[in-house]
Amino acid sequence: MTDTSPKKGNRLTLYIIIALIAGIVVGFWLNKSYVYAENESISKKTAAISTIQTQLHNIIDTNSISYKVLATEKVKLAAAKDIAIVKRDDLLEPFSILADIFLRLIKMIVAPLVFTTLAVGVAKFGDIKAVGRIGGKTLLWFFAGSFVSLFIGMLLVNFFTPGEAMHLPLPDVATDTGVKTSSLSLREFLYHMFPNSLFDAMARNEILQIVVFALFFGVATAAIGRKGEIVIQAMDAIAHVILKITGYIMNFAPFAVFGAMAAVIAKQGLGILQTYSIFIIEFYLGLLILLGILLLAGSFFIKGRILTLMQRIREPVIIAFSTTSSEAAFPKTLLELERFGCNEKIVSFVLPLGYSFNLAGSMMYMTFGTLFIAQCYGIHLGTATQITILMVLMLTSKGVAGVPRAALVVIAGTLVTFKLPEAGLALLFGIDPLLDMGRAAMNVIGNSIATAVVSKWEDALEE
Repeated sequence: MTDTSPKKGNRLTLYIIIALIAGIVVGFWLNKSYVYAENESISKKTAAISTIQTQLHNIIDTNSISYKVLATEKVKLAAAKDIAIVKRDDLLEPFSILADIFLRLIKMIVAPLVFTTLAVGVAKFGDIKAVGRIGGKTLLWFFAGSFVSLFIGMLLVNFFTPGEAMHLPLPDVATDTGVKTSSLSLREFLYHMFPNSLFDAMARNEILQIVVFALFFGVATAAIGRKGEIVIQAMDAIAHVILKITGYIMNFAPFAVFGAMAAVIAKQGLGILQTYSIFIIEFYLGLLILLGILLLAGSFFIKGRILTLMQRIREPVIIAFSTTSSEAAFPKTLLELERFGCNEKIVSFVLPLGYSFNLAGSMMYMTFGTLFIAQCYGIHLGTATQITILMVLMLTSKGVAGVPRAALVVIAGTLVTFKLPEAGLALLFGIDPLLDMGRAAMNVIGNSIATAVVSKWEDALEE
């Protein structure tokens, strides 16, 4: 695969860190001056809507004049709040557009990169038994990691009980959160897994569907023998071209990091860290515990090289953290794992699968967020119910890598399934971008460790 000098890589990492710090500083200034009026307006209208919602909840007769007056006022406040949000977004557009362009460029290459690298990786195995063996080991690690991530989230939210201090009244069941609920049925999951068309799946960046087609394509290419070698060479060349494009795009990463951080801090401000400080601290503590477990499990297989691996992937982790997108770090992670010594075929096979089956950070957040919302409304969930939620999330968390705000979408579906207040999602909206940073970074770390471990299992990890 395409390589660059360590010196150049170190410079890019330094530039990204500088951009991250600069983005926080500029974002804080923007929050206190440039968009201060808009933020104040949004904050006041949000508080007023919350007050009216509580008053509406206490009125039994929904046909009374007072109820209708309050409902009308709530609609007016919501419309005014939306106008203020649009105005603020317009003012911050020069900053957010930097991150948006970078993410669009990354999404432009992710689908073809996943397809070409995975198809070539499977075809080069040349033996469907080898594909099955490696696939079995990979999925075993993924599902074990998924269970651990979800279980840690469940344990910590029960230990810290961050939602109990909220003491919120049950919201109106008709409250709209604006988040589309994901389907939780096995039928819908299977339909989502198998593509109608490769081009449709690639156009929508449906990673799981691309993975399924690439597996069939790779096995079939290996099965036709010498004729398939031409296809393998062509696909391999295309993958190299795409990775070369990745190198060009990565030069834009510091600007994207600066714009993303400036926009997030300008909108949320540092005040939100104080308001939700306990929840944020407890969640990030959970991520650190999960990181420790992953490092311990990884070191059991690759020994002290786990620290070298973490050093190798620091740049993809920073990119994922600052852009809140593990997808943005995919091409760079692919390169760094090969430089670390992982077999090219195994990297091409395991890493794309990881983006559908091994989102460790996101999965921990799903149990943490779901149970937090139940606690906020004083709803007690027994151990059996919580275990059931965990097992449901084991299924519904798969294949959502390309879904916008995927974790919130899955949480919304879980709330509906277990008859919990879906309006509780509003409690997470304000801090979700800050939490998404940690989730995305942990997703990259989890997939990188999984790839290294599977390479070691196959005796394909170079020193």
